[in-house]
Amino acid sequence: MSLRAFVLLLLLGLVATSAIAMVLTRHQHRQAFIELSRLERERDDLNIEFGRLQIEQATWSETNRIEQIAVGKLGMKFPEGAEVVVVQP
Repeated sequence: MSLRAFVLLLLLGLVATSAIAMVLTRHQHRQAFIELSRLERERDDLNIEFGRLQIEQATWSETNRIEQIAVGKLGMKFPEGAEVVVVQP
């Protein structure tokens, strides 16, 4: 086998190896992009759910609602002036 044929086979092998490496790299890139898209979608869904939960929390903690529950279910009321006792240290 001549030197020229050996160099040609070596270069051919390197080109094939480079092509396979390129295909594997593109495949990994596509898989990473798919995962990124899935995670972004999940992030967006979580942000929407967080917004809903914030609205729900604001609704449940409204002063009027808490006062209605305190008066209706617990029988609480604001103290009259004579019922207020100030404790001094």
